[in-house]
Amino acid sequence: MEVTQQKCACSDCVCIVNVDKALKKNGKNYCSESCANGHPEGSGCGHTGCKCHG
Repeated sequence: MEVTQQKCACSDCVCIVNVDKALKKNGKNYCSESCANGHPEGSGCGHTGCKCHG
């Protein structure tokens, strides 16, 4: 079985990302630039229903 989706690597994020379309940083998959960059200035990922801010 091949994994095609997984949870965003940001610990506070609830988003599920397609592995082939995810933002990749340090070998991890993220749903957005904000999550991948550690939420600079407390910005969220911007996805409806997700309240992550790092």
